[in-house]
Amino acid sequence: MKNIVALVPGGIGDQILFFPTLDDLKAHFPEAQLDVVVEPRAMAAYQLSGSVHQVIPFDFKDRNALADWANLIGRLREGEYDAILSLGRSKAVRFLLWLTGIPKRVGFAKLNPLGFLTDAIPVNLEQYSAATYHDLLKAFGITSPCPLPKAVITAEDRQWATAEQQRLGLSSGYRLLHGGSSQMALSKGINKIYPPTRWVEVIQTLAQEEPHLPFIVVCGPEDQAWVRALTQALPDIKISYPPDLRKLAALMQQAQQMLCTDSGPMHIGVAVGTPLVALFGPTDPAKLLPADPRFRAVKSPTGNIGDIPVSAVIEVARHA
Repeated sequence: MKNIVALVPGGIGDQILFFPTLDDLKAHFPEAQLDVVVEPRAMAAYQLSGSVHQVIPFDFKDRNALADWANLIGRLREGEYDAILSLGRSKAVRFLLWLTGIPKRVGFAKLNPLGFLTDAIPVNLEQYSAATYHDLLKAFGITSPCPLPKAVITAEDRQWATAEQQRLGLSSGYRLLHGGSSQMALSKGINKIYPPTRWVEVIQTLAQEEPHLPFIVVCGPEDQAWVRALTQALPDIKISYPPDLRKLAALMQQAQQMLCTDSGPMHIGVAVGTPLVALFGPTDPAKLLPADPRFRAVKSPTGNIGDIPVSAVIEVARHA
């Protein structure tokens, strides 16, 4: 295998969950060039990958004209790829893979009556999502267990994180809080934002119990509203504005503990190995967090993230 490409629709979290698949592909085919086709909103995830050569933007969610799909197919044909993988499960995706003319076409399907795929892999959705994606590697004879996602952090980014702690007046450890959610989730009617008033209670209680672990609240481009609500109640809270995902990941890596919601940053936290407590509303923690004692979930009893008791968050954070 010299050139392999993967179609990976979805946001930052989906890309991070696909990292183990890419990393194992690279380990088994070290001379291969691995490229990915991803939505523009998720391209930044590959700042944290050590396996991918080229990131090709394509907005799978857009109302693409026939010419847009033709351009993508043309680009994939020009890449002279030996194999293509796709996370999509529709018949249209299988047809798209066939149109590329790539010799080895790997995708999810129970049946493959028209032969669009060369390797049809039955999809198992009752497991950690990274393991579901990793099952595609069976088409390459790779049957090893799915490893955890792993982010690559550079020395420069670690230096930035250390300097940021100094700027915030911190000399030892800290907890990191990321409580925002993507606009994509909100547009789908999925509320993953825990009420700021409840975060205030969590912060105040834990800070009183463990004053040696102050909080750093991370604010991304889509998080201004909830950070503003937080600072109204806690004007002295320390706020960080990492300029890119690499520096955000470095700040997470150096934290003693991370508190967050089910979001892209949660997956980055897993990929840097930071012990974390993640709050879940309607989604299933077993499919989005690995079975690892470092990563703890607090699931809403009703499916509404706002119904998670503050006491439950505090109790898990104490023992995580």
